[in-house]
Amino acid sequence: MTTINIGNSSVVTTKLGLGTNKVGGHNLFKNLQDQDGYAVVKEALEQGIQLLDTAYMYGLGRSEEIIGDVIQKYDREKVVIATKAAQDPQHDLKINNQPAFLKQAVDDALKRLKTDYIDIFYIHFPDDQTPKAEAVAALNDLKKAGKIKAVGISNFTLDQVKEANQAGGVDIVEDHYSLVHRQAEKELFPYLKANNITFVPYFPLAAGLLTGKYQENDATKFKQFTTEEFKQIIANVDQVRTIAKQHDATVAQTILAWYLANPAIGVVIPGARKPEQVRSNVKALTVKLTMDEYQQIDQLFKEV
Repeated sequence: MTTINIGNSSVVTTKLGLGTNKVGGHNLFKNLQDQDGYAVVKEALEQGIQLLDTAYMYGLGRSEEIIGDVIQKYDREKVVIATKAAQDPQHDLKINNQPAFLKQAVDDALKRLKTDYIDIFYIHFPDDQTPKAEAVAALNDLKKAGKIKAVGISNFTLDQVKEANQAGGVDIVEDHYSLVHRQAEKELFPYLKANNITFVPYFPLAAGLLTGKYQENDATKFKQFTTEEFKQIIANVDQVRTIAKQHDATVAQTILAWYLANPAIGVVIPGARKPEQVRSNVKALTVKLTMDEYQQIDQLFKEV
């Protein structure tokens, strides 16, 4: 499996990771079962996926606890754990980027994860008060202390990313990006490339819209798009289905293959509720798009 280096850090990981908001994220999704969460994480590691992307907000620490249990039976050096914090449990989950809070959040996450270092630690959301460079400096102190290996920020605007990276301390940025949500390409991607900062998109399959399971009459489920935009997306997905058939793949696997081939994207982290979804995502690695196919998919969604 292809690996990449995270920013200027020592972290190396597979390009396909696992998003774990459905692992223990009982506050986010209905009818989640912990045993499924355990099975999903185990399956990912068995399939050769290294990066497990979690957060305090996924079950208020439960996702981290499940991951911490599972990794005890694996070589820790071959597992890359990314977690996030910002929601302050002492103040009704208000966003907090104060250095003291972030340092405590790292210590708390280490306990839940049952490990002595975190590969990637993100500030999950920016707060309104803390200077961004001050928050990142606190994480770089923890990096020097060996508690974390790479410093990340998530959900920051471009201006906030620039402020956070004043001293060059940001290794990785995670933000909303997909073929139907491409605003990051215009200004964020060039800045990240110029500063050797890795990018990780969340919601790469656009809440299922890019999996091929929706039809034109499902427009009311995606109110962020006009009826005409939604019709165009469905038509585009149908064209991707034609490409997918050439590779004996699903639409979702083909879309994931596009992200994996995109030089602006570091790691792709589709989620999974069941182990079979992990296996399906891993098959995206066998889909080798031609340059023409890559560009066709790129152009199809340029105007959405």
